[in-house]
Amino acid sequence: MDLALLRTFVTVHRAGSFTRAAALLGLSQPAVTSQIRTLERQLGRPLFLRQARGVTPTTIGDELAHKAAPHLDALVEIAETGLDDDSSLRTLHLAGPPEFTAERALPALTLLTGEDGQGFALRASFGNTEEVLEGLAAGHHDLAICPARPRGALLTATALCDEEHVLVAAPHWAEQLGSGKPRRKGARVLENVTSAKGRRALENVSGTRGRRASENPSGTRGRRASENPSGSTGRRASESASVARSAPALEDVPVVEVHESLPFVSRYWASVFDSLPAAPGTVIVPDLRAVLACTVAGAGLAVLPRYLCASALERGKIVALHDPAVPPLRTYFLVVRTGTLAMPHIARAHEWLLRAAGDWC
Repeated sequence: MDLALLRTFVTVHRAGSFTRAAALLGLSQPAVTSQIRTLERQLGRPLFLRQARGVTPTTIGDELAHKAAPHLDALVEIAETGLDDDSSLRTLHLAGPPEFTAERALPALTLLTGEDGQGFALRASFGNTEEVLEGLAAGHHDLAICPARPRGALLTATALCDEEHVLVAAPHWAEQLGSGKPRRKGARVLENVTSAKGRRALENVSGTRGRRASENPSGTRGRRASENPSGSTGRRASESASVARSAPALEDVPVVEVHESLPFVSRYWASVFDSLPAAPGTVIVPDLRAVLACTVAGAGLAVLPRYLCASALERGKIVALHDPAVPPLRTYFLVVRTGTLAMPHIARAHEWLLRAAGDWC
């Protein structure tokens, strides 16, 4: 079987398109189509199903790709680095979101870049999930970090760690929401908001005179059964309603985010308040480190990973506006092309990051 045909086949399998494969190989699309047809005639089986957009591998196509791809990758690496062990280090191409990759993955992997016979050179690139996975499938990256598990058998994903998200703002916003200064660095603020003029009642209003019956005070005469009377079930329902009422107090606080769609704030609101944020984004910057800097400067509230803002919380530059019993989490995955963990430098980096992640959570 011609290795050139196999290389073209694996490239089409990863790219999902004759057109994209042709661009990656530096060939014309008719040449790629011709090579795939030749390979299909040799095998006596169809390898791809032609779709309106791109191609889908058949079962035989998937099996052949999973068997051939790791060996072809190894041959390509030999061709690129040569047979002389001293000529160059193996190179690991890593891709992932800029903040997590820069703050977590790269510092850990740099320990493996020494010239001890097992080290490797390191090249990193940043991108969103779609860009990273497309680059990995096309062979541009060896290892990817993604906040979503990819579908299909071409890529293999392993859970790396969970990232806790925190609702934060500069102290002066906390003071406006609450009564007086925050109690401590990183203290919860929404649980001590008073009913100042024009402000809606928020959390922990039970026991206050003049509260409305809809706020479910335990032990109040005349409450309706549907208002969750006292008892564990009733208390949990009351606490849930209390949390839902805390969102309106934040409507007038500007929002700092990474995108106009407010991905972090919207996810937090849906998880904690069971609603959507009402305030639009005031400052939009495409990097969570920049979001943190703007939040520290007082631009508004933000939802940030705890690992990224822990130092600022400790120093009192920002405070946590809320502390839900179950904080929103996002899981990161280590992703490789299926079969490439047979390559020593990829396997070593993969294992090293999994071990390092034990100290991140």
